[in-house]
Amino acid sequence: MRKKVTVVGGGFVGSTTAQRIVDAGLADVVMTDILESVAGKALDLYEATPITFSDAVVQGICTASGDYQATANSDIVVVTAGFPRKPGMSRDDLLRANYEVVKGVVEGVVKYSPNAILIMVTNPMDAIAQAAFKVSGFPKNRVIGMAGVLDSARMSTFVAMELNVSVENVHSFVLGSHGDDMVPLPRYSTVAGIPLPDLLSKERIAAIVDRTRKGGAEIVNLLKTGSAYYAPSAAVLEMVEAILKDKKKILPCAVYLQGEYGINNLFAGVPVKLGARGAEEIIQINLTPEENAALQKSAANVRELVTVLGV
Repeated sequence: MRKKVTVVGGGFVGSTTAQRIVDAGLADVVMTDILESVAGKALDLYEATPITFSDAVVQGICTASGDYQATANSDIVVVTAGFPRKPGMSRDDLLRANYEVVKGVVEGVVKYSPNAILIMVTNPMDAIAQAAFKVSGFPKNRVIGMAGVLDSARMSTFVAMELNVSVENVHSFVLGSHGDDMVPLPRYSTVAGIPLPDLLSKERIAAIVDRTRKGGAEIVNLLKTGSAYYAPSAAVLEMVEAILKDKKKILPCAVYLQGEYGINNLFAGVPVKLGARGAEEIIQINLTPEENAALQKSAANVRELVTVLGV
């Protein structure tokens, strides 16, 4: 029996995520949205499968009534639903509106898929992931936030552009919250195994770090309406594949920390081993005092949002 993935939200991020999962033949996909047009998007995607040679079954379900029965027995639920960020709008501005959206979604999906793994994409992701964790009642290994994979990919792109090398050679590492206080780690970022500080000046690295932190806003400003979706959906695909194939792959993800890195009872982006049970292990690496201070600052900002939500 094929695996089943529900993608909540039929906007650009959700529909592109569904497409990537179906094209890869990883799982059957149910795409949900409060708009009836989701059925058309799903059918269009399904009709592409003979061309892409994917046997995945695709459904589009309108959940305006709050009925998530069609998502029953999902192995993974990817939550992208929420309001998009607009130019000049911070992720924090989205907090309360998207909390209400996600609360209803999580209550709906966990009713029918009590053993699923939740991958949270909705912004502000770290605080929303914590809200989903509390609302779902799931164990901490089954609620994971997508951010570090995306932010690391952005950093890798900028490094490859700077050095004019293949992106396959570049492995970047970004921890912390998904926002302006994220913590790119040049010491742990490499090009063909060579540490980034051995290849670039402090000034060039600082410029790349700054652009990485502002990567989402840069795209929002260029698009004028909406936000990024190609790279975010690719990041979700990597996480979904690691879980469904039990790859034990170490990726930077937002997970609930209970003392790791000196952070308690809070979601933060750290290296995580992803496998069939979700976040199977938190990998602790040595940080310099400066890196640790940046991570603690990032966590403190997430805690402010979590406090506002009361979760």
